[in-house]
Amino acid sequence: MSQKEQDNSETKKQKKEDESIEKNLDNYSSDKAKIPNNSGEISEQAQKELEKTKKELNKLKSFIVKKYPFVQVIGILPPKAIPRFLEEELDEKDMKDAEQIAKKVHLYVILPEEKLKEIPKVKQTIIDEIKKEKQEIWVHVKTIVDVWETGLDSKFDLLDAIGMSFPLYDKGILQVLKVAVIHKSLVLQKFEKYVVSYVAAGSVIRGDALKTSDADIFIIIDDTDVKRMPRLELKERLRGMINQYIGEAHAIAGAKENLLHVQVYLLTDFWESVKDAHPVIFTFIRDGIPLYDRGTFMPWKALLRMGKLKPSPEAIDMFMSLGDKTVKRAKGSLMDILVQDIFWSIVTPSQALLMLYGQAPPTPKYLVQEMKAAFIDKEKMLEKKYLDILDRVIKVYKDFEHERVKEIKGAKIDKFIEDTEEYLKRLAELRKQIEKKAEEKTLEEVHETAFKLLGSITGKKSPASIITEFEKMVCQGKFTPQHTKVIKNIIAAKNDFKKGKSDLNKIDKVRRDSTILINDLMEYTQRKELIPLEKGRMKIKYGEPGKEKTAELAAFDGKLFVLMPNKILKITNKIENSDTEEFSKTLEKQKCRAEVNISSEALDLLRKEFKNFEIVF
Repeated sequence: MSQKEQDNSETKKQKKEDESIEKNLDNYSSDKAKIPNNSGEISEQAQKELEKTKKELNKLKSFIVKKYPFVQVIGILPPKAIPRFLEEELDEKDMKDAEQIAKKVHLYVILPEEKLKEIPKVKQTIIDEIKKEKQEIWVHVKTIVDVWETGLDSKFDLLDAIGMSFPLYDKGILQVLKVAVIHKSLVLQKFEKYVVSYVAAGSVIRGDALKTSDADIFIIIDDTDVKRMPRLELKERLRGMINQYIGEAHAIAGAKENLLHVQVYLLTDFWESVKDAHPVIFTFIRDGIPLYDRGTFMPWKALLRMGKLKPSPEAIDMFMSLGDKTVKRAKGSLMDILVQDIFWSIVTPSQALLMLYGQAPPTPKYLVQEMKAAFIDKEKMLEKKYLDILDRVIKVYKDFEHERVKEIKGAKIDKFIEDTEEYLKRLAELRKQIEKKAEEKTLEEVHETAFKLLGSITGKKSPASIITEFEKMVCQGKFTPQHTKVIKNIIAAKNDFKKGKSDLNKIDKVRRDSTILINDLMEYTQRKELIPLEKGRMKIKYGEPGKEKTAELAAFDGKLFVLMPNKILKITNKIENSDTEEFSKTLEKQKCRAEVNISSEALDLLRKEFKNFEIVF
């Protein structure tokens, strides 16, 4: 075969491999992974046997746990895996009885490593109890290190069977191992071609697992033969699918807590970390136990034990420099806490209270000054010590801005946080004080305005007589019963406030309703006044023919107003601009309405203003 043909053949082979990867990834959702049949599931027949001996097993479990409280696991090994365990434990002499022994229920008891020397004693005691109760049970007593040694010896089928044992008693190891074994089986069912190592680490491996303990799982993916798909894309797609299997594994195992924390590494990236002597990876290689390995993890572990994996001088320099960088970053973080979090957490609420008080929020530069003027000097609501806290925070922030301060001690940050909490607590109280004062002012203004208008309409002075007279006007149809209800609500709200029973929502409703009442009262007053006013009015037409406009003339004791569509003029000895406010005030003060008498001087001024006009009576 020529070189060219050989190259073409290699290219076609690589393309086929890459297409296979993509096909596996894309078909994930339509092809659910399953646990392999040899995973250690208990058969139906064995389940019946377990039910039959349930009381005996529970009794034996209670005996073992009471006698030896340090026991970590008591599990029933899956029947299919028993011959494999007997191969490991029985010598040739005893193997002739293996078939008969395999028919028994096999208990797997795990002890802590420090109880290694007590294994013979514990095992004999359990055997004696079994004989006493005449039970068909075989017992295996191991330490947790023995369990993990099966993984280090690449006897993954034994480790799987232990993980799939039926738990009679478990301090946490068995449950975590069960979830990990199921998850591993799901992952390998789908991605075995790309997984080179599935390794467990953490408290479970160390032997100090609790019911709530979890396991760190490292999955290493072989990316050395992938060329068409970017490595990062391969990693992310596989990681997403592998993480999805975590939930399935927990559901199958019946675990409620999240017991696995899975990290996915590409083989090339992992090797770079090993070569650079990354401390996390070194710890992982040292303490990790493979639940599956294709000759990748165990050689690294052996090399580490032999002292062959050594960090380069460059790696040492890099990790040493991380200390200085971390300290510098920590100092910077402290400054960030002060100049960002604490500063704005104290400034923004202060600005908000000034807005509630009725002022525009000042810039931080003038905030202390405005808070002092409003709440200390004027209202005398706030104590000076709280203003001092605000002042200190703002000054430190300014010092940082002008680079007068470049770092701050943690103890000082703690003090600032403590002061800020105290300041914010006081601001919350101050808000209630401001709102209460605003409520009082609102009620006073509403009550005063309403009864002033009611008094001018009814001619009465005391609130009781005003209400009595007003109710007569309601009966006459001049006002509605709703107006009476609003007046009584105003009185009730004011009384409640004096008794300390104020309700912000109720006060707000009274304010809204009183606005409608006051507008109706003013409209009624103006209607009354406009009746005699008509006698003192006339109209004029002005402007070019075909485009005439109309204005009204109103006379008030020597004053003449010209009411135009878009403005009001006042004529005295000259023509001046006026407005609605001046006209209304003049109208209110005018007791007698005069006939409109236009002097010759006023007519001359009108001619000057309008040129052509005519009076319409």
